[in-house]
Amino acid sequence: MSGWNTRRRFWSEVHVVPEGEGYGLRLDAREIRTPAKAALVVPTRAFAEALAEEWRAIGEQIEPGRLPLTKAANTAIDRVSRHREAVIDAIAAYGDTDLLCYRADEPESLRARQDAAWQPWLDWAETTLGAALWPIEGVMHRAQDPSSLAALRHEIARHDALGLTALHDLVTLSGSLVLGLAVARGALPAAEAWTISRLDEIWQSEQWGVDYEAEQAAAVREAAFLNAETILELLGADDARSARD
Repeated sequence: MSGWNTRRRFWSEVHVVPEGEGYGLRLDAREIRTPAKAALVVPTRAFAEALAEEWRAIGEQIEPGRLPLTKAANTAIDRVSRHREAVIDAIAAYGDTDLLCYRADEPESLRARQDAAWQPWLDWAETTLGAALWPIEGVMHRAQDPSSLAALRHEIARHDALGLTALHDLVTLSGSLVLGLAVARGALPAAEAWTISRLDEIWQSEQWGVDYEAEQAAAVREAAFLNAETILELLGADDARSARD
């Protein structure tokens, strides 16, 4: 079913069905398709069940904003799977300008907070991923070591299309490839990573007061950031269940 974002609800039940090597959905007996008319098939039953719950929760009018997992699956199938290398390159580019590398030269209180919150994750990237990134004082760009950037790109390329879709959101919304990969690895909860990525904004609000419009916009981005973590958890849920069984 394509064009679903302009339709009213017409189904009674939502079913998860095996589809090749993955799982698809049926609205009653009707197949769900992406906007590009590809079959909406995801790799794990856990993800398919979560999609089904989104569709079960729909009221009389289909509201795309209430289907964040479906939107991610559509993006992965229609766009990311067809442009995989370009997406990997776009995500990898953040390694050369990672937020965590750019430290304030002043005030000292902000710099100390950055060092305490950010340096442990640069250390993690070096130890876990073999990617040593240099911290820089100020905002002038300094190229990072090519071998470290290659190690980061290798880690990105481990993900399938849905994983890349989630990772893209984690990285672009936070400005940090390191934080995105830490969340993807399960080394850092997304909520904590989001707070770490907003350290400068939090410090500014402490000094000058809260900008409520900016905070509302940040809340929308945070929801998308946390949704990306949910995607990654659902992609690994079947493997985790098999290991327990």
